[in-house]
Amino acid sequence: MTVRVLLADDDALLRAGVAVVLGTSDGIEVVGEAADGLQAVALCRSLTPDVVVMDVRMPGVDGIEATRRIVAAGLPTRVLVLTTFHHDEYVWGALRAGASGFLLKRASPERLIDAVHLLAAGDALLDPAVTRDLVEQFVGRGSGAPDAGAATSVPGRRLAQLTEREREVLRLVAEGYSNSEIGDLLAIAESTAKTHVKRILTKIDARDRAQAVVIAYQGGLMAPGA
Repeated sequence: MTVRVLLADDDALLRAGVAVVLGTSDGIEVVGEAADGLQAVALCRSLTPDVVVMDVRMPGVDGIEATRRIVAAGLPTRVLVLTTFHHDEYVWGALRAGASGFLLKRASPERLIDAVHLLAAGDALLDPAVTRDLVEQFVGRGSGAPDAGAATSVPGRRLAQLTEREREVLRLVAEGYSNSEIGDLLAIAESTAKTHVKRILTKIDARDRAQAVVIAYQGGLMAPGA
């Protein structure tokens, strides 16, 4: 199945370069380009691409707000954020808004192609170590940080629906373990681990593993520095 991709970046030269990289890959088709967030949202509505490769720093409607609008509209499009730095407040904002992963702009063409396929398959591109760093940098500053009222916050109420086993699985997801690794750690089949993860995503209303990690921290299940 061909993965349909939309490119959103105010740098026309960068868009052209990414379009060339993705266009040379079997199984990927670039179906459109947007120069800002507003145009990206409009094209996602009209073209319904599988993945939008989104720059977060754009004039007018930036990538964070564009991501929020795409998710709020219930569109099936997954958002892959391109960023210059790991510790970018925009990256954390985009993940909170509903992005399914992020990638450095200096990543290799092969890494970009793999990332597009990964998100199109419904997975999340989330480096656990980098995510923990982002949490340390930004969640602790009050942008969704867990506090004494975390259990009664919206994320906290979502987490309260989980069984103890599901909370255990979510902790492992937040620590970056794959379904196969979770199965090994808990002595259960990989298929059982996958079922747990799917059930968790449904219960906490998370789009994918990336959003599940954000909710785990915001709801106090995972603590920065722990």
